[in-house]
Amino acid sequence: MDFKRINSNECRALMATATVTLIDIRDKHAFEGGHIEGARHIDDLDMPTFLNEHDKNVPLIICCYHGHSSLSAAGFFAAKGFGNVYSLDGGYAAWQAHQ
Repeated sequence: MDFKRINSNECRALMATATVTLIDIRDKHAFEGGHIEGARHIDDLDMPTFLNEHDKNVPLIICCYHGHSSLSAAGFFAAKGFGNVYSLDGGYAAWQAHQ
């Protein structure tokens, strides 16, 4: 596994102390209904541009609904050369529950 799992408290701490990119891979409707502040919605159409333009050394946190889809997405980004990839355990649901 070339990525790390991170819980919502660890995610908040990382976001407070470092420049990170947070991507949300939920569907656009769910993202528009609420998301973590500063998150960027990414879907399959955005992927080629994101892969070509994003600094692969900036920590990348991936958020989904419940932390399941973000695991495979984190593996994908790690395989594409991103050095510091995190999957948010529990996803947006856990983030909301710990507000």
